[in-house]
Amino acid sequence: MSIIIKDLKQLEEALQQHKQDLVIAQSIIIPHPICLPKGTSLRGIDGEMPLLAFSNGDGISLAGDNLIENLSIQTAVHQRAIYIDSTEEDLGTITLNNLIVTGQVQILTRAPHKYLTLNIDGLDIVAADTRRASERPLKYGVTVHQGALTIYNYSDDKESVLKANVKHVSLGRPYAPVIGSGVFIGSFNESSSKVEVEFLQTDAIYSNGMIPFGQPTLITGGIFLLTGAHAKEIETTGPVITYGVNDMVLDVWGEVDKWVCHDIIRSYGTSGIGFVNFGIVHNFEAKSPIETYGSGARGFNQYDGTIDHAVFEAVSTYGDGSIGMQFSKPVGTIKVNKDIETHGATGESLVKGEIQSLDATAFSVKAGGAIKHFQVGGNIKTNGKEILAFSVEEDGEISDFTIGGNIITAEETSQAVDLSDDAKLPEEVKSTIKDCIH
Repeated sequence: MSIIIKDLKQLEEALQQHKQDLVIAQSIIIPHPICLPKGTSLRGIDGEMPLLAFSNGDGISLAGDNLIENLSIQTAVHQRAIYIDSTEEDLGTITLNNLIVTGQVQILTRAPHKYLTLNIDGLDIVAADTRRASERPLKYGVTVHQGALTIYNYSDDKESVLKANVKHVSLGRPYAPVIGSGVFIGSFNESSSKVEVEFLQTDAIYSNGMIPFGQPTLITGGIFLLTGAHAKEIETTGPVITYGVNDMVLDVWGEVDKWVCHDIIRSYGTSGIGFVNFGIVHNFEAKSPIETYGSGARGFNQYDGTIDHAVFEAVSTYGDGSIGMQFSKPVGTIKVNKDIETHGATGESLVKGEIQSLDATAFSVKAGGAIKHFQVGGNIKTNGKEILAFSVEEDGEISDFTIGGNIITAEETSQAVDLSDDAKLPEEVKSTIKDCIH
């Protein structure tokens, strides 16, 4: 039986009596956090989006088997609007539908939790600031701020599994981004609990980590799939844009079966990489360009793990030290439909927790990097003075290479290509590179 709620007193009485279907009929200011008992649903009345505004502290805590839908929920931006507070081992299913939120949505489970299924369909987080959240993953010399939407299995139990199906998520606004990461999904570490993402679909994502310039050991991501997370399918329907220092746009430490980006991937901040991969990505496609504008902000970086097959529409960087594409580990097929182009010269960039000086080379294969099939439909181009367009270091490898355009540098540049004598390049690849230098 549904209980119609019109004021704070009715809400508190219904929660104390463990009523299970609460329908909010009008907006309410609430001076303290509230807890939904296990099995309780909280819904806005049909056709309305009543506002639950929490004037002190966090918002709504969940105990398991909860539904929240058709509501606006507001806390201070640094507080949690929705979070889990339970000692249950089995949290059942938590469903969040058609919500407009100010504050963090933090689905963080910890021991003794073992099982949770999370369903989200329609979540718009207008503003949030997650820099105070204390649980942060540490790897590759950096720690990561949590996201406005955080799905985090913080249990060290190998049997603990958080399953998620997430659709229609939007975060922040253009030039008014959420603070911290955007979408943050991960587990305690690679050998403990797991997060299994059946489907993740995002609309527009805008984030800014607010990390101080020169801080080398702290990062964020617009969409960050961390250690212990496996996503079967990700679809980014809207743009993903980051604004701050060390703000990756897309970052993978876990595993992705299929990822398709339909809109722009863009960063404005220093060392804000467009797409950086430390994990395993089987299939990736960016149907719109990757663009970076800050110094040291590379377009694509394969640091660790691998990519089996990736298609990029185009990659452009505009800052000093901003490499177009760089490969440090073996990958399969890489296809760029149009150009790889950089516009900067030499500058500083964040590399695995250290600030290093880099040239804005358009394409680079480091020692240990290898590409089975590399295809570029347009040009590989640099615009900075004395900046290489194409570089393959000792033990770097390209097994197959085709290009529709040319390898181009600025007119005053004396050298376009640098191929190590010990690079692993078949003669036909060397010939293709030589023939397209312009």
